[in-house]
Amino acid sequence: MTTENEQIKVLFIGDIVGRPGRNAVKHFLDDLRSNEKNYDFVIANVENASHGFGLTEKNHNDLASYGIDCFTSGNHIWDKKDIYSYIDKSDRLIRPMNYPKGTYGVGYRIFDVKNTRVAVMNLLGRTFMTPVDSPWEILENEIGKIKEQASVVIVDFHAEATAEKICFAKFCSEHNVSAVLGTHTHVQTADEKIINNYTAYITDAGFCGAFDSVIGMAYEPSLKRLISSIPERFDVAETPLLELNAVSMRFDAVSGQAQKERIER
Repeated sequence: MTTENEQIKVLFIGDIVGRPGRNAVKHFLDDLRSNEKNYDFVIANVENASHGFGLTEKNHNDLASYGIDCFTSGNHIWDKKDIYSYIDKSDRLIRPMNYPKGTYGVGYRIFDVKNTRVAVMNLLGRTFMTPVDSPWEILENEIGKIKEQASVVIVDFHAEATAEKICFAKFCSEHNVSAVLGTHTHVQTADEKIINNYTAYITDAGFCGAFDSVIGMAYEPSLKRLISSIPERFDVAETPLLELNAVSMRFDAVSGQAQKERIER
């Protein structure tokens, strides 16, 4: 077991949904700082952060000011059209790496964190999702180059199917990926584990937003759409009680291996 000085402490925040999600994250991170419980590196999935679909530049800048170091995304990243005007200028936003070559933005970034380097990759699943390039081939082709540059490699795997997420995480563990965090379904799963004694994993990190909601969205339009099968405009739920889901992880700063959390009694 490495000491705390030899570890990188990372917080991964689940999909932020609309203004309630942004408020929940701001209050949570402010509370961490006020109680001197800071993380070395904070990642959040932001593809639903602006009224439930996409990310505006204003919300991008606000979230950065809250202390989030890296923004991951998913299939809704293009839903706010001003994304095209700023994604190439952002120093922390990434989009799924398995979009075709020439797509705006980048699929991974490398950050300097506490005298080591941390790489964050974003990939889309293909089961029940819009067709994209193979995440399996991209991971296999790119991981060697990325591992040469960064000790810790964290993957946000934005996917629908549980089986695909689990299988992909096992595949990643064979390539010494430090963590695979599932996103997209907005319901945090109870299967957190370390695979092959190396890769931290959870099938879904959950979401941040209105507690009394349907995965962050208002109940009535969700109900109408499910009953009638007629497309209905989704609106972000606005309730006083907020929910925040996140994953806390530690990694060996040299090897990138995920570390078991010590439970204090």
